[in-house]
Amino acid sequence: MQSTNDFSFENWHDYEVGSRREIISLLRSIGEKNQLIRMLIDGEADVCVTSILEVDPDTNTLILDRSINGEQNLRILASGRLSFETTLDKIRILFASDSVTETTFEHRPALQIAVPDTLVRLQRREYYRMATPLNNPVRASVTLPPELGGGSALFPLADISCGGIAMLDNKFMLGNTIGVNYPGCRIDLPDIGTVTTTLQVRNSLDLTLLNNKTNRRLGCQFIDIPGASLALVQRYITKLERERNARIAGLS
Repeated sequence: MQSTNDFSFENWHDYEVGSRREIISLLRSIGEKNQLIRMLIDGEADVCVTSILEVDPDTNTLILDRSINGEQNLRILASGRLSFETTLDKIRILFASDSVTETTFEHRPALQIAVPDTLVRLQRREYYRMATPLNNPVRASVTLPPELGGGSALFPLADISCGGIAMLDNKFMLGNTIGVNYPGCRIDLPDIGTVTTTLQVRNSLDLTLLNNKTNRRLGCQFIDIPGASLALVQRYITKLERERNARIAGLS
């Protein structure tokens, strides 16, 4: 059975769609609009970009385009779980599958999964990301496990949302294992307060900068974040949004 546990932000059950008719309608709309879909292979850092080729309610199947990378296709087929993320009319759509098989579509190789039993549909405000300031970076203090040397280390944030953060691991201290939890992390939000939560690594991207140095961007999800801390995050995002709008108004 498919679920949305991979994306379980606090209170996301409020945005879960369980109606089969609505799920099929949403998936068909995604396919008809040729929306690209990020497909994350369970336990791996690489992401495949795919698209919906066909939704067949009679056979309860969803046909997806294959990766252009043959080795990646092998990893996809061997994966125990796949997570999918896309947007439709600025609404974020998330779903997952526990199995995938090979098939053909219009005489071309393709991938096949079951139509998900549920999916998550998030309005823009629930996942809206704000870039954090570059001149005065916000930092997350991450408690390192013994295998990483213990203690704690600071990592500058790239952006923040009510679901999580993206932080920069310039020294490659944390690795890139998807699904790893770092409990007791602290994020000091200027003029707002301190957020304490568990961070779970959800995606990893290695970047090559203009000076040829490499950097790693880790997308992290808040896990079981307390309501009071989530309220601080919301206040900080609102603060950043107001400051940005003020700058735009000053330039107009």
